Formats: sequence, structure tokens, C-alpha cells
Amino acid sequence: MWTSKAISLKGLIRAHAIVFSLFMVAAVAPLIAGMPRAERHENRHEIDQLEEVWRDAILRGNTAAMDKLLADDYMAITPTGILQSKEQTLASLRTGSVHFKSIELSDRKVRFYGTTALVTCRADVGAATAGGDISGSYRYTRVYVRDERGTWRIVSFEASRIREGAGRRQQ
Repeated sequence: MWTSKAISLKGLIRAHAIVFSLFMVAAVAPLIAGMPRAERHENRHEIDQLEEVWRDAILRGNTAAMDKLLADDYMAITPTGILQSKEQTLASLRTGSVHFKSIELSDRKVRFYGTTALVTCRADVGAATAGGDISGSYRYTRVYVRDERGTWRIVSFEASRIREGAGRRQQ
């Protein structure tokens, strides 16, 4: 004797929804995962090198190196909240209005979002301006974007001073 169980419309819709969801996860997963591990490693190495070029340019007042690093529409926010364009940054470096004696970098994190790299870092700085000593510990965020020629350029920078006793990373 032949018997059949009735399949409810609700159950059929649920089954189709599950199959569709699994298909979408499989299709979107490679996009969510981002770039392949080897490419991410290579890009991380390149960004680390550019961070050292930046550090060296600041310490030596090398405006030519800094000019190559900064995008034409670069914008910085200084620890005092002042906006600074590429031209203003280069002029400040050229005139020595801020003199850096030392910059020690630590706790660097680099994250990638397509053709954008986001760098967060701690900088222990020995520096002075005409207004006085600005030495201390800072955290900064720097944003790099890969241009159409494949060159990483800095488009944004923001630094904040670390208050005494607040230097440790919050968990």
C-alpha cells in the first residue's frame, strides 16, 4: 500500500530559504574573506616599509620623500585638532617648525579593506615646537589608499596624545 505525507507549503518555503541561504554564504564568502593570505602578507610588508619611510622623512626633514608618500588631497588632524593639508605638512617639515628628535613606534596594527589600508600605532616622540616641548606618547591612525598605478599613498592621518596612566591598551 502506498502512502504519502503531505508537505506543507510552510515547510517547502523554509527548505528553499535554507538552500538559498547556504548558496549565498558560499557565493559571498570569498568576498568577505578579502584578499588572499600571500597578497595580504605582501601588502602588510609594503605598508610597514612605508611607515618606516614616513618616520625617516619626519626625523630627517625629507620633504621629497614625504611629498611622494602623501596624496594630493591628504588631510591630517594634529593632536591639537588642527587640520593640515599636504602643502601645510610639507611647509612645516621644510621650515622645521616642529623638530623631531626621536620617534619610537610600537603596537602597529594594519588592516586592509580592498585598496585601503588602515594603520593604528603607538608613537613615543621626542619633539619640540617654538611653543615648547611636545614630547610624549601618542596613538595615531593613518589611512593609505592604493592608486590606479598600484602605489600606496597616505590620504589621512590623525594623532591623539596618550594621557599619563592611560598608555595601556584597553581590552
